[in-house]
Amino acid sequence: MAGVRPSSVWCTQRSGFAPSSRRYQITMVKEGYWYGLPLVLTSGGLLGFRLYWLGAFFLILALLVLNFFRDPDRKITSETGAMVSPADGRVVQIADEEYAGRAVKRVSIFMSPLDVHVNRSPIPGAITDLRYKQGAFHVASLEKASIENEQNIFTVVGDEGTVVVKQIAGLLARRIVFWKRLGDQVGRGQRVGLIKFGSRVDVLVEPGVEIRVKVGDHIRAGSDILGYIRPKG
Repeated sequence: MAGVRPSSVWCTQRSGFAPSSRRYQITMVKEGYWYGLPLVLTSGGLLGFRLYWLGAFFLILALLVLNFFRDPDRKITSETGAMVSPADGRVVQIADEEYAGRAVKRVSIFMSPLDVHVNRSPIPGAITDLRYKQGAFHVASLEKASIENEQNIFTVVGDEGTVVVKQIAGLLARRIVFWKRLGDQVGRGQRVGLIKFGSRVDVLVEPGVEIRVKVGDHIRAGSDILGYIRPKG
């Protein structure tokens, strides 16, 4: 796949524990087990040797890691023209700028380590462009991170319009995961990837899109609406 570094963008699957009552369903992406279980085992070993404080530290760390990789279900709107948030986090900037030689409006969402980090598609459509850009690892909340930081960029084109999404690495987030391929069809709010341990997502849309969020809002991927793409004409 042109422009995508295999060492930085990996394919994976979602898994979880689903008891009989859906209300208490717990799910997470598989990376959660890879990172979390070694910490749980380390904690158990230390507690077995009666190193209680150290064991407790690793247990708390394991719980934080497992919490980071949680992947809750979200109620996705079916409203035509609705553009849902691709990420959980806080809106840090809304700005007009140029991208690929055309005017766009950018909505930047900063994801702290406590937010859900599974990313979703804002609109239904096909992935028509997919590129990986190497770069720096500035703090993701800074404005320059949008241009200078390492990032995975994908474009979704559908009957409702076109949206460009940037998965941007941050100071701690050094691994971007993207599960889809060029040409894949995605639904509104469908899971497409994640960024590990704190990061940022930028959404680029046409200037005429009606943005419904403001700087400082905390939003959730899939269930919260960023704005509306109105029919032209």
